Amino acid sequence: MFGRPTGMAASALLLAAAVSGCANSVTGTATWPGAKLDRTVLTAADFPPGVQYDHIVEQPGRPDGAGGPPAMLSKPEGCSDALTRVIAASAERGAGSASKYSVAYDGARVVMTVLTWNLDLDKLAATAERCAEYQTFFDPESDGIPMTTTRLQTPRPDALVYQQTMDLSGEKSSAFFSFENVGAMAAFGIAFPTPNPAIAVKGSLPQTFLDISGKQAERLSG
Repeated sequence: MFGRPTGMAASALLLAAAVSGCANSVTGTATWPGAKLDRTVLTAADFPPGVQYDHIVEQPGRPDGAGGPPAMLSKPEGCSDALTRVIAASAERGAGSASKYSVAYDGARVVMTVLTWNLDLDKLAATAERCAEYQTFFDPESDGIPMTTTRLQTPRPDALVYQQTMDLSGEKSSAFFSFENVGAMAAFGIAFPTPNPAIAVKGSLPQTFLDISGKQAERLSG
């Protein structure tokens, strides 16, 4: 039996679905920029043996967030899915416009999306600042769940990397997000602390996430 998604999990799942289908559709055969995606996306060969790598295939034309949880109520209003809406507002979809993959370690699961268009980093930064502290609610009558969004420093000053922390009755847990433009392309990622003893390779957050997002950015710049 599955319970209701927590505020942080719901927010992260919505963000992961942000490019599942967007207003600005790109049609045609995936030649270029699709061919460029094939050369720039990290593959299983870029990770240690034993790491679980999966290429995620999206359904073309699927509406934004279809199949995901609805946005939770929040105060200030709109913070629970604010980053998702910023990405969706300028997103392009269609053949060869984006590629998504997941990488799982014992202790960390990372989902990266590589785009053939730029993210609006200014709006993302402003949104993260507006929602630096907020509360999310299961329903209008429930107690608020405190959430914080904190920017982390990275060696790449133009990259936006955040730690989002939820305080559920005194028990804190965090997810991590990254957004970065590299030339005419971009990448964004999400990471969760996910123990999995079946995977032999250990991972820890935020370091594993920073390593993967940095390696993906380096591949894009090559």
